[in-house]
Amino acid sequence: MAVTKDKFGVPIDGNRLGILQPKLRYRFRVIMTGFGAGGRSDELTSNVVSVTRPTLGYEEVTIDSYNSRAYVQGKHTWEPVTLTLREDANNNVQKIIGQQLQRQFDFFEQSSAVSSGTYKFQTRIEILDGGNGANGANVIDRFQLVGCYLESANYNSLAYATNEAVTTTLSIRYDNAIQFGADESFEGIGETVARASAAAICPRQEFY
Repeated sequence: MAVTKDKFGVPIDGNRLGILQPKLRYRFRVIMTGFGAGGRSDELTSNVVSVTRPTLGYEEVTIDSYNSRAYVQGKHTWEPVTLTLREDANNNVQKIIGQQLQRQFDFFEQSSAVSSGTYKFQTRIEILDGGNGANGANVIDRFQLVGCYLESANYNSLAYATNEAVTTTLSIRYDNAIQFGADESFEGIGETVARASAAAICPRQEFY
């Protein structure tokens, strides 16, 4: 039988772009540093259920003119990411989350932190290649979230009629996100492109 793999894909200008291997949603890990009592929180990494990836949006600036209007982008906003964690029987996850919340605000003494620098942490959301054990797990891409703090912590519910594990859902607000590739180089958000440099600005700074 003839091999037909070169027939798959989308034809473009007489050529065929083959089907590329997709990234798989279940091959990931989340690593948090400076969270809770400080350092790296491996207990959280091993109990991650799910995480959302960053969402970026821009405010709209309307420029009115004769008979018409145009639109340009204003300031950007990073929406919070949602991290769901299983709770373990030794209370490790609960303890570390509690330490982070206490750093942000002391609920027993009703005392707030002096500054945000005393409680902010970093979060890495990494997509892996499926390797494990002797083969190792390699990072395909990574979002690095900086200036993170817990916007909310939802300890969810308990129920007699379920076999599911107890979970806690965290909403993480952050100041910035940078995207890296497999070799730690900027790939995607954070990469230097010509249109963002001074050399790319036209003399009159027109829209088009």
